[in-house]
Amino acid sequence: MSTAPSPATDETPRPPAPAPSPSRWAPLRPLVLRLHFYAGLLVAPFLLVAAVTGLLYAGSFQAEKLVYDHELTVPAGDRALPLSAQVAAARKAHPEGTVSAVRPAPEPGTTTRVLLSGVEGVDTDHTLAVFVDPATGKVRGALEQYGSTGALPLRTWIDELHRDLHLGDTGRLYSELAASWLWVIAGGGLVLWFSRRRALRKVRGTSGRRRTLGLHGTVGVWTAAGFLFLSATGLTWSTYAGANIDELRTSLGQATPSVSAAAAGGEHAGHGSAAGTGGDAGHGVGLDKVLAAARAKGLGDPVEIVPPADANSAYVVKQVQRSWPEKQDSVAVDPATGKVTDELRFADYPVLAKLTRWGIDLHTGVLFGIVNQIALALLALALILLIVWGYRMWWQRGRGSAFGRPIPRGAWAQVPPYLLVPALAVIAVLGYSVPLLGIPLAGFIAVDIVLGEMAHRRGRRTYGGTADVK
Repeated sequence: MSTAPSPATDETPRPPAPAPSPSRWAPLRPLVLRLHFYAGLLVAPFLLVAAVTGLLYAGSFQAEKLVYDHELTVPAGDRALPLSAQVAAARKAHPEGTVSAVRPAPEPGTTTRVLLSGVEGVDTDHTLAVFVDPATGKVRGALEQYGSTGALPLRTWIDELHRDLHLGDTGRLYSELAASWLWVIAGGGLVLWFSRRRALRKVRGTSGRRRTLGLHGTVGVWTAAGFLFLSATGLTWSTYAGANIDELRTSLGQATPSVSAAAAGGEHAGHGSAAGTGGDAGHGVGLDKVLAAARAKGLGDPVEIVPPADANSAYVVKQVQRSWPEKQDSVAVDPATGKVTDELRFADYPVLAKLTRWGIDLHTGVLFGIVNQIALALLALALILLIVWGYRMWWQRGRGSAFGRPIPRGAWAQVPPYLLVPALAVIAVLGYSVPLLGIPLAGFIAVDIVLGEMAHRRGRRTYGGTADVK
């Protein structure tokens, strides 16, 4: 006589759930963990400086408008004086140097900028901007200006602090080092976060080191894309990696083009009211006809007019709007005839040239105006918090009385060859292309090998890398 099996109850023991099979990428986690830990530990001071100065720079645009309101704005007038008259007023007040460019007032209530180069006391990379009321010709002031975005002294000082700590080319190595490693740290953090069990990612209801880890990981995940972008765009105009990127773009035919400034030549070359005087804004047909020729080709404000460099050169009129939508069209105008000899449209730029332009403008906070600047400020604040939490986690590993033990070495030995060999090849290529990533990484590996050998000879070598500090 058979009996039916009794129904299962809550008390009935259940077989243990099978352990999840390890991912084929699991051996990489200890290696990524060790790289993330040491990279964050050693590069964090440079990133902290970049974040703090970047936060200041994000606010400098609005501060500049307040500090230099007298120079930048005027009561809106019904009509404007001819551009040549405005330049003449600027030259009467400041006859020093030569006119290197003129930026007509882009809208009512703003001033015209007459840019002078070769002025004593002004940095050779900068110009003296003379601000003129377009309605009255009154000079509102003169300030040193830097860069294509027209940065004035306050923003220039903060920009140089962020870029090179006011140390020149040597100081630029700090910012390139930070940009070279930021994407590595952010990418490694993403890998570690998503490779953790979901239950270990939460912040609510936790305390101590677990809570710090949760905050660090959560904020890092939400901001990682922004850090990857800042790293990539920051490298595009860095000293060494930037040069490699430019060389690659050129080889692919993706370099940023420029309008030809050669004059028409022939019987017109060297003729005009002031032929051969490079940097003279009154050269040939004059600014007003040159500007009219550019307007006829559709170049709307804001524009910059660059006088001919010599008797064989043309005027260059280029749009200088870096906010969306970008206005970067340019034309060359023959100084003898006032006719357009060449034109270049931003729409015709190669794809990588456009992406580089948009990326740099987004990185510097001008592409989307104040919204762009707020986003950059939030990223900078997030990076500061992540660095503080990172060091706090290290402290908490030591039970709050000292910094914790380092991640055990030897993680690379656990990586199977089919993953290790391609990884080393990728690292070698990246290290060559981004020297301030490759050189410190090679130095770290060399030091690590030496320390490991010393520990081995003392009989204290330890291999690990499986400790879960993330």
